[in-house]
Amino acid sequence: MGRVIAIDGPSGAGKSTVSRRVAECLGFSFLDTGALYRAAALYLHRKRLTADSSEEALRSTLEGTEVVFRKGSVFLNGEDVSGAIRTPEAGHYASVFSARKAVREYLFQVQRDAALHGDIVAEGRDMTTVVFPDAWKKFYLDASEDGRAWRRYQQLKEKGIEISMEEALRDVRERDLRDSQRDIAPLRRAEDALYIDTTNMSLDEVIACILSSLKQ
Repeated sequence: MGRVIAIDGPSGAGKSTVSRRVAECLGFSFLDTGALYRAAALYLHRKRLTADSSEEALRSTLEGTEVVFRKGSVFLNGEDVSGAIRTPEAGHYASVFSARKAVREYLFQVQRDAALHGDIVAEGRDMTTVVFPDAWKKFYLDASEDGRAWRRYQQLKEKGIEISMEEALRDVRERDLRDSQRDIAPLRRAEDALYIDTTNMSLDEVIACILSSLKQ
């Protein structure tokens, strides 16, 4: 297995952008685990499954389904769903379904296998605690609630998706609640993860902080 840099944190803390840039700087592969969960959730939603569906229904529906993250794009059974998974609706379903055991079991090995053939930067909610507990380096990115809502608002506006600040803040709060209170792999900071509050830091400052830590 290659070296793994695992980065966790709540929605809107900047994990995806930071992880992608760190991977580029180091020549590592970038594993966008959030995209994998969004793709799986999109598939379940298309199959009309809901938060009330049984574990067996989720498991049988996902069986034989192929979710692949390749060169920055996400493919669901061969279909490029990179755009479809970035809507607020897709984010909502990803947060809902990611709390389910069948979904996490389905994607667990997909994520682990990503490190078999090279060095990776993996970001998500349980990279440092569950998927890669023995990661080479661990980081936990955080930010204030308002700061994370603002980033979420800006991100969606840039993609042409209409959303208000109130809606962005509500989305962040709802996802925080689901991520921290779910029974399976709840979001928490690993004891050996370096904590970084990104609220008042620029993207370059966060990246510099991580790269500096890796050199120590």
